[in-house]
Amino acid sequence: MITEQEIRKKLSENFPDADIEVYDLTGGGDHWELRISSPAFSGKSLVEQHQMVYRSLGDWMKKEIHALKLHTSE
Repeated sequence: MITEQEIRKKLSENFPDADIEVYDLTGGGDHWELRISSPAFSGKSLVEQHQMVYRSLGDWMKKEIHALKLHTSE
């Protein structure tokens, strides 16, 4: 199980100027809501923004994170 702090740390490494909010939706550590606002998203489509976040979370998206409610913005 991953923690809110681990998710926040990984995203902060990839998006150092981002505002990040992370919520565990079920208390089980595998269903998350993530709100991230970053200048890195400037000029990117919503799909591209989400892909950037998925890449940042890496292998966690394959096993540890079962569901991700994602909100991105510039």
